[in-house]
Amino acid sequence: MKLKQRVVLLAILLVIFIFTKVFLIDNLDTSAANREDQRAFQRMLAGLRVALDPRLEHTLQSPWEIAAQWVVPREVYPEDTPELGAVMHAMTTKKIIKADVGYKGTQLKALLMLEGGQKVVFKPKRYARDYIVEGEPYAGYDRHNAEVAAFHLDRILGFRRAPLVVGRFVNLRTEIKPVATEQLLGTFMTVGNNTCFYGKCYYCRETEPACADGDIMEGSVTLWLPDVWPLQKHRHPWGRTYREGKLARWEYDESYCDAVKKTSPYDSGPRLLDIIDTAIFDYLIGNADRHHYESFQDDEGASMLILLDNAKSFGNPALDERSILAPLYQCCIIRVSTWNRLNYLKNGVLKSALKTAMSHDPISPVLSDAHLDALDQRLLSILATVKQCTDQFGPDAVLVEDRMTLSHL
Repeated sequence: MKLKQRVVLLAILLVIFIFTKVFLIDNLDTSAANREDQRAFQRMLAGLRVALDPRLEHTLQSPWEIAAQWVVPREVYPEDTPELGAVMHAMTTKKIIKADVGYKGTQLKALLMLEGGQKVVFKPKRYARDYIVEGEPYAGYDRHNAEVAAFHLDRILGFRRAPLVVGRFVNLRTEIKPVATEQLLGTFMTVGNNTCFYGKCYYCRETEPACADGDIMEGSVTLWLPDVWPLQKHRHPWGRTYREGKLARWEYDESYCDAVKKTSPYDSGPRLLDIIDTAIFDYLIGNADRHHYESFQDDEGASMLILLDNAKSFGNPALDERSILAPLYQCCIIRVSTWNRLNYLKNGVLKSALKTAMSHDPISPVLSDAHLDALDQRLLSILATVKQCTDQFGPDAVLVEDRMTLSHL
């Protein structure tokens, strides 16, 4: 064989060797990542049931101190949370030592201080479980049970970006009124035999109070994030105008995502992928009201998009508001870990997992069967949307690796 032919043959063999090595390494890495996703999913399923147990073993810390230490830039709580039941038990049983009107906003809520100095947000029951909220997808009062369900869905999806929420029954006459501020107390009234209050907020009206069953009011309590983690509010790039006849740019500009990708903090870091995770989360729960979102202050786009205020959800199980998915189908990218998790939840697993996760909540059953069925149906729509993207652009362009090492030190 001539020297020139040998050189060419060696070059071809070298190219084949390099290609094979890269291909195998890439596939080994992908397989390892997928196996870790599978293991994480199995761990999540194993820890779904959260018995509300007051015992805190192997620690002298209070439940509030434990929950505060969980918070890091990319998680509100860690994957492994053996103390979760104790923290949630404290949220639903600890004595209320102060009650005030809720922080500013459009919907009725109360800000409670629990024994030990922990703040929680109380949202009262306004609807029966099977009540259908008609009209726009963001219509109606806040739904307290939606906050509970959304928290557990956050656990199931593996995001861990929603503050802890649990159901609670409170006696307005004996637990709230004696410790209420004058501002809150001034909104109390009696309607028939029921104690009611209407609070202070943009849409709060004396003619539209929230009423207990007698003195006992069902609601949800959301754990206040530690003050050492101040929040920064951002306008959602896919927010609605809330004005009839006026569309937001994303509603008519099919190239809108390209413009978003050129602006901070969406031009680098995890924020755009967080937006897409959130769109998937919101589509599953039917939340079309995320006009703003919060992150931690001075994060330069590195911290998570925190899944706060999920109460405009689970209003109408028959309404699948596809526009909520606009960040996904306009950008056509999704985290590989999110994609894997969604696939693991197919074939009724999502409905079953959420039902199991919520079974120990004090206000169980949290959702009607119609809403649980709607989750499985919406999951199929999400998977179909991603498939359309991969068919058009290829999986390598759509499925994005974004794994971060998190520290809870």
